Amino acid sequence: MARRITDAGLLERRPVYYAVRVGAWALAYAGGWAAFALIGDSWWQLLVAAGLAVVFAQFGFIAHDLGHRQVFRRRRPSTAAGRIIGNLCIGLGWDWWTDKHTRHHANPNHEEHDPDVSPAVIVWSAGQAAESRGLPRLVARHQAFWFFPLLTLEAWHLHVASFRALLRPDARGRWVEAALLAAHSACYLGAVFAVLSPGKAVAFLALHQGLFGVYLGCTFAPNHKGMPTLTGRTSLDYLRKQVLTARNVRGGVLLDVALGGLNYQIEHHLFPNMPTPNLRRAQPIVRAYCAELGVEYAETGLLDSYRQALRHLHAVGAPLRAG
Repeated sequence: MARRITDAGLLERRPVYYAVRVGAWALAYAGGWAAFALIGDSWWQLLVAAGLAVVFAQFGFIAHDLGHRQVFRRRRPSTAAGRIIGNLCIGLGWDWWTDKHTRHHANPNHEEHDPDVSPAVIVWSAGQAAESRGLPRLVARHQAFWFFPLLTLEAWHLHVASFRALLRPDARGRWVEAALLAAHSACYLGAVFAVLSPGKAVAFLALHQGLFGVYLGCTFAPNHKGMPTLTGRTSLDYLRKQVLTARNVRGGVLLDVALGGLNYQIEHHLFPNMPTPNLRRAQPIVRAYCAELGVEYAETGLLDSYRQALRHLHAVGAPLRAG
């Protein structure tokens, strides 16, 4: 399959695509803050908050692609651009998140190795539910109902985790990352409280960060939640480990843009450095190859992907409700 993908030219960089994509969202970012300055102390700023939540999430998708070196082949330009977009523009620690995301790709849905299925608040398997204590155990009973409300806190969690990661002894680029995160926080909070009255400022922050978190969560949740989880040593080869734990989401070009191309999760996991616009073209090749090997290839619609994820979460919590 790798030969087929390479022969089709799908691993080649797409500089024009990324120049247009980054430029368009950079204009939207600048336009959002320009509108914020022009509107002033008004409740209409809540519309600006909603718009900026979308722009922040799209910047997050671009930072994700930079982390996989889809944009640049070399580490240095990828890191520089990732820190500017991630740390400075949206307040998320790029180095910390890239390290975390790399571990997820190495062992997707593995309960001991994938940080994305660690039972921090939500539990992802019957084993995690049985071992849960405190808040996770309380939430797990009805976690399918709590899932989307909890996503309103996801952006705040990522901001806090970004700063906490700087305290780790192995943190890369600690001072650069800290300076950029501090600059973002000072400019962001300073602008909001300088322009808006305290009540409107708090409402702006709550809506902007809440929608930002929900958007990110609604993008990542369909990809692996509700798919099989792994424990211990596994005999699965690379292809099966990546394909059987992931789910694609059907849709057209608008969905591709809305989800940052991550709706092609299977192709992305098999070829993480493949530029986003090539994932759609890779899908028929990957799906055909999986059919040749008899490997199940999961694909569904967007709403059904949420339904499957929530159904799984509800089932995981069933023993705790019964107890």
